[in-house]
Amino acid sequence: MIDISVFFQTLEDLWNQKITPQEAEKQLRQLLYEDLDFVKIDHHRALRKGFPEVVFCQGKTQEQIITILKKMSKQYPNLLATRVQPDQFQPVQKEIPDIKYDATARMLILERKPIEKKGFISIISAGTADLPVAEEAALTAEIAGSFVNRIYDIGVAGIHRLFSHLDQLWQSNVIVAVAGMEGALPGVVSGIVGRPVIAVPTSVGYGAYLQGLSALLTMLNSCSPGIATVNIDNGFGAGYLAHLINQLAEGEK
Repeated sequence: MIDISVFFQTLEDLWNQKITPQEAEKQLRQLLYEDLDFVKIDHHRALRKGFPEVVFCQGKTQEQIITILKKMSKQYPNLLATRVQPDQFQPVQKEIPDIKYDATARMLILERKPIEKKGFISIISAGTADLPVAEEAALTAEIAGSFVNRIYDIGVAGIHRLFSHLDQLWQSNVIVAVAGMEGALPGVVSGIVGRPVIAVPTSVGYGAYLQGLSALLTMLNSCSPGIATVNIDNGFGAGYLAHLINQLAEGEK
């Protein structure tokens, strides 16, 4: 989603002498980033990456979250905010009434201009406990413009469940495999399906799971080629990467 209307409007206003060169300079400077003292909003990211800056809410105050999202919602029709606690939603909604909250993914979603969903991404999870991370990946890819196929609870403890979905996995341009415990699911999928696999370790398990480190190490050490591993619980990063791969597979640059 590349929104450069502000850039062209500024140039048009300058050409028609509706604004001064100094005012144009100020507007174009803010297009690159807007300094609010506690944050520098990266407005240029929509031009570079195709999607506006995503707000990571963990560690931010309620006032900071509201200020950032209000500023961005005036310029961008579609926005995402991650790691949002349930009690943070209503204060934001009072300021931005059409923003929505997904409790599973812990995300705030503003989608005023939905993008046509293209391609085919499969997002799979080993277990139900992995759903928050899987849904974070799914919603990220969807709002960016990718079609997402969800297949949940098909971990290796009941591997026959995975085999019944092989046709869908082969249709995918890329697969996001989310798993905790020993983290074996991405390696199994990569070994039987010839598609790129993005492995996402989750902090789910007993004792020696080490807050997701055991799953991370399994995924990094997989002997099956074609796996890229993101950080523990990083559903957003996996969903964003999957969208980029999906775009290339669909011939979009």
